[in-house]
Amino acid sequence: MRTIGLMSGTSLDGVDAAYVETDGERIDRLGPSVTIPYPSSLRRELRALLDAAPALHDEGRLAEPAVLEAARRLTEIHAQAVAKLNRPADLIGFHGQTVLHRPAKGPGQSGHTWQIGDAALLARLTGVEVVHDFRSADVAAGGQGAPLVPVFHRVLAESLPKPVAILNLGGVGNVTWIGPDGELVAFDTGPANGPLDDWARRSLGADYDRDGHLALAGSPDGAVLGRLMAHPYLDTPPPKSLDRLDFDAALREAGAGALSPADGAATLAAFCAVCVGAAARHFPDPPVQWLVAGGGRRNPALMKALASMLEAPVRPVEVAGWDGDALEAQAFGVLAARVARGLPLTFPGTTGAPHPLTGGRRVPAYA
Repeated sequence: MRTIGLMSGTSLDGVDAAYVETDGERIDRLGPSVTIPYPSSLRRELRALLDAAPALHDEGRLAEPAVLEAARRLTEIHAQAVAKLNRPADLIGFHGQTVLHRPAKGPGQSGHTWQIGDAALLARLTGVEVVHDFRSADVAAGGQGAPLVPVFHRVLAESLPKPVAILNLGGVGNVTWIGPDGELVAFDTGPANGPLDDWARRSLGADYDRDGHLALAGSPDGAVLGRLMAHPYLDTPPPKSLDRLDFDAALREAGAGALSPADGAATLAAFCAVCVGAAARHFPDPPVQWLVAGGGRRNPALMKALASMLEAPVRPVEVAGWDGDALEAQAFGVLAARVARGLPLTFPGTTGAPHPLTGGRRVPAYA
């Protein structure tokens, strides 16, 4: 199958599109990829929507005009990414933009996850069948709905020495541990680029801390870091996942806002690494190496903090021949093929699903 995977992650920076030839179990070809940044106005709309999403969801106002307008603009940019990629495709894997993620926190509880984006509009604009809504079936069955990419990671890492840990640093961090026999353990580690990006906007008026300059100029505040390290999420065993804003209250209460711009950035980078170190305690065996994807691998402050925290080597995924910018978009190309073939997307070891679960919905191509 010729697929195009699309991903707009929790960093709110733009949309990635990647071409993949796959049957969902094997990858025959990883083709080109493109990225289209969000306009600053849409980034602001989405960031405001993250803050408003809990109330909108709880009050049943999912079709507010502002929500529909943001979804339309977001979908049109995804269509532009497909057009820019300029590859014939049988399927598009369309994740949409997560604005709220509240999976069940315990047995017998219900959860919800909300991604905006108009799959029917995308099918009309591209003329290609669209696969979307990858998370809802898992959440409805009591799973965390995240992470979704571990089954793709397992295919990619087939020839690598194991155990191996694949760490994605987007707005939130997530990790996939792959054992010698292909066993999967996966979960969200904690905040990653999200708080750092928010800090850079407040401190510098910039979208992010370019090349980690701000964080490298400061020193982590031990008192603030100590209070953050006491957060119960770090000791909670997987399966577990996070919303982009789950740690906002903890960051405020820890006193991070009182730090200087440089020390605040250094503290947030250190906390990201602490979260990853805590995650490693939940692995069945130590990994022989960590491979890092996502925008965080380009932040020297984050990579330095990880290297000092973790015992095994920490390297960008490019050392394995992978494209760390396209990886999640490629994953949704593979997941779209799995949906088309009725193959499982989530597993007990990745989301806490009661058994391997299929998911996703399909919107046919429009002539």
